[in-house]
Amino acid sequence: MRAQDQAAAERQVETAPANHRWPPQVKYIVGNEACERFSYYGMKGILALYITTVLLKTQDDATTIIALFSALNYFMPLVGAWVSDRFWGRYHTILWISLSYCAGHAVLATSDFVPTLEGKTWTLYAGLALIAFGSGGIKPCVSAFMGDQFRPDQRHLLQKAYAAFYWSINLGSFFSFLIIPAIRKQFGYSWAFGVPGIFMAIATLIFWLGTKYYVRIPPARVTKTAGFLRVFLSAHAAQGGPRLGSWLNLLTAIGIPLFAMAALAFVAFSRSKAPWLAWLNWTALGAIAVWYVLILVLSLSRRMEMPEGFWLSVQNRFSDTEIAAARSVSPILFVFALIPVFWALFDQTFSTWVLQGAKMVPYRLGRWTIGPEEMLSANPLFVMLLIPVMTWGLYPLLGRLATPLRRMAAGMFLAALSYVVVAMLQSRIEAGAQLSILWQILPYIILTIAEVLVSTTGLEFAFREAAPQMKSTIMGFWNLTITMGNLMVVGFTRALAGEGAHDASVSSSRFLMYAALTFAVAILFSLVAAFYRYRDTAAAQGK
Repeated sequence: MRAQDQAAAERQVETAPANHRWPPQVKYIVGNEACERFSYYGMKGILALYITTVLLKTQDDATTIIALFSALNYFMPLVGAWVSDRFWGRYHTILWISLSYCAGHAVLATSDFVPTLEGKTWTLYAGLALIAFGSGGIKPCVSAFMGDQFRPDQRHLLQKAYAAFYWSINLGSFFSFLIIPAIRKQFGYSWAFGVPGIFMAIATLIFWLGTKYYVRIPPARVTKTAGFLRVFLSAHAAQGGPRLGSWLNLLTAIGIPLFAMAALAFVAFSRSKAPWLAWLNWTALGAIAVWYVLILVLSLSRRMEMPEGFWLSVQNRFSDTEIAAARSVSPILFVFALIPVFWALFDQTFSTWVLQGAKMVPYRLGRWTIGPEEMLSANPLFVMLLIPVMTWGLYPLLGRLATPLRRMAAGMFLAALSYVVVAMLQSRIEAGAQLSILWQILPYIILTIAEVLVSTTGLEFAFREAAPQMKSTIMGFWNLTITMGNLMVVGFTRALAGEGAHDASVSSSRFLMYAALTFAVAILFSLVAAFYRYRDTAAAQGK
């Protein structure tokens, strides 16, 4: 998003503040983000136990519902970005869609007053749908809107401004994981869902209070440059007939993942248990396996990017800028293709890790009790500690060894290791040991280091490698990796639901399965990284 931010900043009005100070309206945006993240994570952190203890659903059901909610939440940025860029502009998109967000929390807050389990379940679904639309819809707009507030001569302030923005996210989530479970224990779920709604209303109010100070960039409404698919298909047609290599490239970069996401989403939303749905679920998972094999084959044969002659055939139809932008897409998507497995692991901290923690012994610190929901605060706490240490300490020390893709590969291996540790803890729980909840700190540390290496570096990689015209598109694809990762969890949970013990989502064997899968994908990622050719030469040198 930063390139988009910089382009917007160039159109700033002349009355903006001095170039050595932040625009004063930034405080409204940062405050809005802190309250919004408090509301989102406070609600999400208590979902697993609510679904299993109040709605009396299985652990498999809880895992599926939370994964599906996360998948929808990270699909909606595509809709929010499109509405913002074409119709409403960023300001009105944030303000109006935030009202849906508030409504979703209000629906969840009525949970204690719904008399039947079926009614409570549908209340949950309705509230989560509204929140996914609201949270996902504003996600691509808020950070870009903050960038809109800076003039070209203030670009040197953007790094610190975004650092403050990111810290506000983690501060909000850190305190929500500690406060909302305490409210749940003291006052029940209606207040536990209601307080995040109050904070979302405060977030919307804070944003509105800055209205008269904001710089607003009007929506573009029209796209003046040709997109990736138009240029690619034109180049393919200019070859004079079917070319297996180019079709395999397109199928691997876009075709198979779109089919897999659509199939898994259909299975997830369907309440039927018809045999053909199970077949469709296994077909989608099989397609992902074929997808990864094709990635390996095309990477080893250096076909992640089409040859020079392929693009030269359309030089008379498209500008050099449009062709260069189209060329930048598929190699990045080959890298992104392997990221969903990481998100399949990471987002289970809100489901299977919480459900595991519910079987462990809470830790009492004075009057404060650290249980499975409170343990979620470990992640944002470690993020706030690790990012400055790794960004300004470890990466410069490693130099050329710390290229973006090497960092991401290391993160994939660490994510697999975290699930080995979780599996070891689970095996002791299954044997009857009474383990303290503090044992979960170890996998949380490992997975948070993996998050910094994969997620933070992935955003950097996408920004540096994408052509300027494709940065928003590439960020949209990045969000889709999170959607697909959560849909993969739904697929595996549905596929394996009838095998082995009841509620196998929280079992040492299931955790080891995810660890083995991620370890294999980490090896494949390392191979893809070895054959990837950086567009940004500084990134290739670890700078």
